[in-house]
Amino acid sequence: MTLSVVLFTAGLIIIYYGAEFLVSGASALARSLGMSPMVIGLTVVAFGTSAPETFVSVVSSLKGKSMLAVGNVIGSNICNIALVLGLSAVFLPIPAQTSVVRRDIPIMLGISLYLLVISYNSVIGRIEGITLIIGIFSYTFLNYYIARRELKKLTGKVSFAKPLTSPKKWGSRLKQIGLVIVGIAGVVAGAELIIDSAVKIMSILGVSEKFIGLTIVAFGTSLPELATSVVAAWKKEMDISLGNLVGSNVFNILSVLGIASLIRPIVIPGGFIQSGLIYDYLMMIFISFLPWLMMRTSYKISRFHGLFLLSCYGAYLAWLIINA
Repeated sequence: MTLSVVLFTAGLIIIYYGAEFLVSGASALARSLGMSPMVIGLTVVAFGTSAPETFVSVVSSLKGKSMLAVGNVIGSNICNIALVLGLSAVFLPIPAQTSVVRRDIPIMLGISLYLLVISYNSVIGRIEGITLIIGIFSYTFLNYYIARRELKKLTGKVSFAKPLTSPKKWGSRLKQIGLVIVGIAGVVAGAELIIDSAVKIMSILGVSEKFIGLTIVAFGTSLPELATSVVAAWKKEMDISLGNLVGSNVFNILSVLGIASLIRPIVIPGGFIQSGLIYDYLMMIFISFLPWLMMRTSYKISRFHGLFLLSCYGAYLAWLIINA
């Protein structure tokens, strides 16, 4: 048991720093190639922050641990909003752009409902996976198009060809590519350690695969978002806004489950309703709806809202433990 916990912790540390190296190296490489910050944010950063969830779910799917794959995404989405956003708002109230409330959150809710529909027959097959992958490309293109249009309104022109000053931190392009390779190797190795040790812990404690995925694994893969958001709130630098967490949740469903189901169809053991997974889906949808409800008039997540989100996460964890 002790060895499994140590390996699991080591896996979390490796996957965290692997994602850090991946994002840093890819961002530096993208800048050196002349990509704009907007394009980097919509591609490199979006992939990098979801890299832990992606690799954990893909490895879980390959090893036939489908409940870990699904539970990781559902639990991570709940964690991002209820824990990460809640904790960040407690440190400092979080303002939101109008577009997040009127466009991004409704899109996130619509995608969550679509996941509920395609999971109802207890299988997320390759056809459903293709629709999810099409969805992430469409969502990325939509954000890219809107950002271009807004930039054009502000400046009267759109230019993405001008190279940015390449950061000196990561040195030459060869070093940048090396960081990307090390980052990918880190998240893959970390995912392997997390899955293997989680399965052993699960068998020792006698809890379900779903419980491990929804709690320990989900929290571990949300560590990059948690650390970044809390530190940003603590320093009063709210560059990491609600929109980033909403985008991460959209990416988790469309990209992570899309890729995992393309590699191997995700079968929900015991059935979608019988296994109780439907209640976790409904909790994810409810938690995703709360920010919209809180901001529909004030366009701000207050400290009180943050405490309420944290209490929801605490109640959800208590319910999972009782039912485990």
